[in-house]
Amino acid sequence: MLKGKTAFITGTNRGIGKAIVEEFAKNGANIIAHARKETPEFVAFLKETAEKYGVDIRPAYFDMANYENIKLEFQALIKTQKIIHILVNNAGIFKESLVQMTLMDDVQKMFNINFLAPFYLMQLVSKLMVRQKEGSIINISSISALEGMEGQSVYGATKAALITVTKSLAKELGSFGIRANCIAPGVTETSLIRNMKPEVLCAEKSKVCLKRLGMPEDVAKVALFLASDESEYVTGQVIRVDGGRN
Repeated sequence: MLKGKTAFITGTNRGIGKAIVEEFAKNGANIIAHARKETPEFVAFLKETAEKYGVDIRPAYFDMANYENIKLEFQALIKTQKIIHILVNNAGIFKESLVQMTLMDDVQKMFNINFLAPFYLMQLVSKLMVRQKEGSIINISSISALEGMEGQSVYGATKAALITVTKSLAKELGSFGIRANCIAPGVTETSLIRNMKPEVLCAEKSKVCLKRLGMPEDVAKVALFLASDESEYVTGQVIRVDGGRN
């Protein structure tokens, strides 16, 4: 489904990002896989995945909180990679706290990484896509952005901001053949939920029609659809991947 396309995916060393790398590689995409730092495990994962599916996977290392670092890494990247067909903004952080107990430092950090850095990457990558006259931008949001959840006011706000920008981008860039969509996962079994209380996780599971938490692969399959030409008439949308949460 993605043969001949190049995807730039952030936050790929674990969880949803790692699953998206696997799914995209399986479907023929060449990949620029971002992580904050190099580790032997991450390098081995990229090498094994590239060899398994016969695609090119290159790492890109930068801190999502350091915009100058993002710019420098991107400038170095495009010297060799002139075309990026797909951008997946997946990297993010999560910290649960009640409004009255939330530290402003935590507010700033979550907005920096969950919204401002993805916004900056959208600016950089969309300039390439405009010249190409094609592209798919996929932002990983959250059901917290749609419903509001106890203890997730700031996290939800950062993800809601992504939805707003996605809808605006769809209108601004549609005439250039560029699509922009959001995926809003429900509670998914990744490292981000380790800070959630067990009783909260149990309550969330009980609200899901399918009676299980989401898996990273569930999100990756929807990302594949949005990245591929199968969704060529889909833009400005928010697709919930939450197992029918009610």
